Amino acid sequence: MKINQLKAGVVLAYLSTVLGAAISLVYTPFMLNILGQGEYGIYTLVNSVIANLGVLSFGFSSAYIRFFARYKVKDDHKGIASLNGMFMTIFLVIGLLALLAGSALILNIENIFEQGLSPSEIEKATVLMKVLVVNIAVSFPASVITSYITASEEYIFLKAVNMIKVVFSPLMNLPILLLGYGSVGMVLTTLIINLVADAINIYFAVFKINMRFNFKKFDFKLFKETWAFSFFIFLNILTDQINWNIDKFLLGIYQSSVAIAVYGVASHLNNLYNTVSTSISHVFIPRINKMVASGEENVKLTELFTRIGRIQFLILAFVLIIYTFFGKYFISVWAGNGYEESYYIGLILLFSVTIADIQNIGIEIQRAKNLHKYRSVT
Repeated sequence: MKINQLKAGVVLAYLSTVLGAAISLVYTPFMLNILGQGEYGIYTLVNSVIANLGVLSFGFSSAYIRFFARYKVKDDHKGIASLNGMFMTIFLVIGLLALLAGSALILNIENIFEQGLSPSEIEKATVLMKVLVVNIAVSFPASVITSYITASEEYIFLKAVNMIKVVFSPLMNLPILLLGYGSVGMVLTTLIINLVADAINIYFAVFKINMRFNFKKFDFKLFKETWAFSFFIFLNILTDQINWNIDKFLLGIYQSSVAIAVYGVASHLNNLYNTVSTSISHVFIPRINKMVASGEENVKLTELFTRIGRIQFLILAFVLIIYTFFGKYFISVWAGNGYEESYYIGLILLFSVTIADIQNIGIEIQRAKNLHKYRSVT
């Protein structure tokens, strides 16, 4: 059954990626046209700023599956319940920290972006930020549920829910945009869809695959071990946030909403490109942790790394070649006038991440073997 779940998970992961990319390519031009460069720039900026709060996870999300695998191999259900209780407690606290940090950003948004944004743009950015702060705060405790479902290798359910989100988000956003609610309506729709998806995940985890919590005793010894493992993942997350979000933040401070919009189109294409790679590697995370916990030989892990990396490279190389030769024309038709520079920005972004994107499985193997410190400090 697990093998079928794994194969189905990979198929659904790529189906979801292709479906998401196709819908995004059709939906985005309508969104750009209705919002205009200015409002799309603000929407992109606020999403980028709030994404920086993701560092508050401190790498604990990546640690869950590793420690779950340790208890699962021993068939220790009490240990898993205690693990769930500890992680839920941690992420409830992190969610509260996100609300406080987000509130601080909202109170200082005018001081931060007064040079790049107009007063009316700052006012809209404030509204967007309030909704997105709530969204990311809720996402932290909800991620414990998702991690449990992932660690339990329930890929069919997980990818099916993700596909529903991929389809419903643009389908709900389009009428919202046509009715004139703009970016505010979009972020509210995103919040509602995420809350519904979280409720479905909670029901499935608790009532279908028997997820249990033990909050009676916080295991400080396990917490210390988890933090020691997570710290270097936190450094990676911090580096990623600087690499992929500080750019829009700086544009918001020193440039304009239009400049952010031009960069945002290229960044959106880069996100789709990265998703092509990560959609398959994420499916194998629980399997890798189980292999390591069971003492599998390195040669088997290397074979898995090589096989998946080869598939990722073939797919990404095909996409990159197509974009290099036809991307300029595509952006002119897809995004419209005013986004010509997005092609060159996208070209730089795509080429810069290709080598890293075919090594995602290697990163997960490092983490499973607790050897990820090297990547964090180099």
